[in-house]
Amino acid sequence: MNDYDSPSWGFRTGLIPPVIKALLISNTLIFLLSYFYSSVINQLFGLVPLAVWSQFAIWQPVTYMFLHGSFFHILFNMFVLWMFGSDLERTWGSRQFLQYYLICGIGAGLFNVLFQPHSMVPIIGASGAIYGLLVAFALMYPNRLVYLYFLFPVKVKYMVIVLVAIEFFSSMLGSPQSGVAHLAHLGGAVIGFIYIKGILQGRSVKYKVSSYFHRQRMEKYARQKEQEANLMEEVDRILDKINEVGYDNLTKREKKILGEASDKLSRK
Repeated sequence: MNDYDSPSWGFRTGLIPPVIKALLISNTLIFLLSYFYSSVINQLFGLVPLAVWSQFAIWQPVTYMFLHGSFFHILFNMFVLWMFGSDLERTWGSRQFLQYYLICGIGAGLFNVLFQPHSMVPIIGASGAIYGLLVAFALMYPNRLVYLYFLFPVKVKYMVIVLVAIEFFSSMLGSPQSGVAHLAHLGGAVIGFIYIKGILQGRSVKYKVSSYFHRQRMEKYARQKEQEANLMEEVDRILDKINEVGYDNLTKREKKILGEASDKLSRK
C-alpha cells in the first residue's frame, strides 16, 4: 500500500500550495465584494446561457466560477478545493494544476451553454471545476479513504462514482429553475475525465499523469537552459568585438542583447 493510497482524511498535511491559496483568497474576496450587489453582478458575470449565445457574453464561462450564492456555497466549494486539490497541485505542479482547474471550470460552463442554450437563469459557483478535481483525485488516488460526515470511511473512487451518478440522473430529471446547476457539475466531471484520459497511454493513471506533467516541466527547463547557453555564446562574441573595435561600434541589436543578458544576470 503506497502513501497516496493509505487511509487518510482525504488530504495531506502541510502548507497550502500557491494556486490553491490564490483561488481561496480570490473567491473569498469576490464573494465579499459581491455580497451587496449580488443580483446585478450575478446577471452580468454569472453564466447565463442565453446571454452567451444572443449577447456574445464570452467572459461569463470564466467569471461565473468565481461567484457564489451563499456562505455555505463558497465554504463547501473552497473546503473541497483545499481538501482534494492540494495533493494534485503538489504532484502536478502549480501551472498544470491551474490549467486543469480552469479547463474543467470553463468546460463545465460551456457544457451548460450547449445543453441549455435558452436558459436565462444565472449559473454561479466553482462546482464544475470542483467536480473535475474530484474525478482527477479519484483517478490518481482511487483507494484513498475519506470520512463522510467525519465518521464513515469510504474509498474516493466509490464516493466520486456515486456523486457523478447523482448529478447525471439529476440533470436528466431536474429543471433549470431548481437552483442547482447539475449539468455544470456533470460537465466538469466529464471534461476532467476526458482531459486526463487523453494523456494516458497505459500503466497507472497516477504514474502517467505525473510523468506527463513532469516531462513538460523538464522540457521547459531544458529549453530555458538552451536559450541561456545560446545567449551567453552571443554575449561572448559581442565582448570579443568590443575588445577589437569598442562599444560604440556595436549594432543596436548587439547592444540590446547585452542589455537583456545583464537583466537576466541581475535577476539571478
